[in-house]
Amino acid sequence: MSLSLQTPPSTTLSSASSIPRTTTGSTFSFYLRPTPSPTLHFNSHRSLPQTRASASSINTVSTTELDAVSAFSEIVPDTVIFDDFEKFPPTAATVSSSLLLGICGLPDTVFRNAVEMALADSECYGLENTKARLSCFVNKAFANVGNDMAKLVPGRVSTEVDARLAYDTHAIIRKVHDLLKLYHDSNVPPHRLLFKIPSTWQGIEAARLLESEGIQTHLTFVYSFAQAAAAAQAGASVIQIFVGRIRDWARNHSGDSEIESAQLRGEDPGLALVTKAYNYIHKYEHKSKLMAAAVRNKQDLFSLLGVDYIIAPLKVLQSLKESVASPDEKYSFVRRLSPQSAAKYMFSDEELVKWDQDSLAKAMGPAAVQLLAAGLDGHAEQANRVEELFGKIWPPPNV
Repeated sequence: MSLSLQTPPSTTLSSASSIPRTTTGSTFSFYLRPTPSPTLHFNSHRSLPQTRASASSINTVSTTELDAVSAFSEIVPDTVIFDDFEKFPPTAATVSSSLLLGICGLPDTVFRNAVEMALADSECYGLENTKARLSCFVNKAFANVGNDMAKLVPGRVSTEVDARLAYDTHAIIRKVHDLLKLYHDSNVPPHRLLFKIPSTWQGIEAARLLESEGIQTHLTFVYSFAQAAAAAQAGASVIQIFVGRIRDWARNHSGDSEIESAQLRGEDPGLALVTKAYNYIHKYEHKSKLMAAAVRNKQDLFSLLGVDYIIAPLKVLQSLKESVASPDEKYSFVRRLSPQSAAKYMFSDEELVKWDQDSLAKAMGPAAVQLLAAGLDGHAEQANRVEELFGKIWPPPNV
């Protein structure tokens, strides 16, 4: 985001507008800064070595639980768009199709002009092909809003790449280059930008090639160790795993060996995947930062302390902010994930392969396959809705 969307600890605010949220949980994201903005990581696995925070990171005097957990991981609030800025001022942001729909549904937002200016752009206006014209409008809207975001936040702005391109490496790269040129024209430097790409093999390969050009990528829809390891080998700047979605799948399905192995160890499969991916990244010194998304409650947070970024519901963050953490509080704030514990983690030979398209396809179980498809479908639907909406409101009435 990536998450750092900012290298120092920061928090994001992911939000959906008044537009109904899809089952895939598509959101617009704003990275926010709580009081001090450290990082959170928690993991509930007893088998993991535990490193307690030093007195320098958690004061002996009373502080909030949010301050305490932020000493370990960067917190990323998942909340309603444009709300709660005073409570959680944004430090970085994500621009997505969901965000564009939200802006169009809230005409008084500060970003509405950015969309209207995109719809009045003469370069797009002159294109006779309807599909090309709408694509141009969307690219301009993404870049205009992203440019405004870059002025608002000190951290990085992550821009969503069209999910409909998920199985076309060259189309993904072209889209990123097109967006990057628009940002360049607006004087937004590359180091302020991330590009959010689905973790299909083609998306992972696109990330590898883009990272080799110095373009920062954020791989999303990761639901298996194979995807996480391949993304790390590709050098993705940020890798995002959806803890709660994996848990939900496991509650209603069976037949996935990776999930069943975690369950046999008495572990939550979503938390276990984050732990394993973190250990792989750190043990083998990959540059990627890891983001845990779809975190549902405090215990999830506490179980992931030490991971780079955690996206948490606003109600959880509000509870953390309102709860005083004294030295004798009932929760012990323990770093569950660390480079030291990662160094001791043992991987099988099968997990240490150089991942390619064939090995990735064979290693992805039914959970990863189904959840990836659902995520892509939801985001593709959002992209279609944006184009449909732009087709109806173009040209904008007040430009």
